[in-house]
Amino acid sequence: MRLRDEMPVDHRLATVYRYGAGLCGVILLVFGCLGFADELRPFDTAGTDVAGMSTNGLLSLISVLFGVLLIAGAVIGGNIASALNMTVGALFLLSGFVHLFILDRPANILDFGLTNVLFSFAMGLLIATFGMYGRVSGGLPHDNPYWRRRHAREAAQESLAARRRQRAQGILAGPQEATSARPRG
Repeated sequence: MRLRDEMPVDHRLATVYRYGAGLCGVILLVFGCLGFADELRPFDTAGTDVAGMSTNGLLSLISVLFGVLLIAGAVIGGNIASALNMTVGALFLLSGFVHLFILDRPANILDFGLTNVLFSFAMGLLIATFGMYGRVSGGLPHDNPYWRRRHAREAAQESLAARRRQRAQGILAGPQEATSARPRG
């Protein structure tokens, strides 16, 4: 089962993926642009703060690139935005863990501080949550395309039962069936 094949492109969950990617992308883009506005050197680890977090030119560049990537995902939307949100969210979480271990060490070339680590965890969880919304849950409603894909046999039985109920109520009765079922007087 491939994630991009599970959901129709025009499903209502696509707006959640789209807005989530756009919102997080704009936040990252603004942070990166603020770093560029301060004309930071690429590998400076002197502790220059932007928006309460330490940064340098390289971190600003990475923030702008991921911001643009998420905004592009928001423009494309659908399953691509969802998969992109999950991937970028996982990368942010991984970055938070890695930088937690290299704080105050020479390997910290992005000049991460503890606030950056916390931001990375929070942003990673937010982005991943937007990507997984409606896809990963134990209690998905039966009209959810992911539930229908994972439970194809039950979905087919429910669909057949619904059509039978509608036919019994005369909702799906065609013109020929409707006229033959009408009493003659």
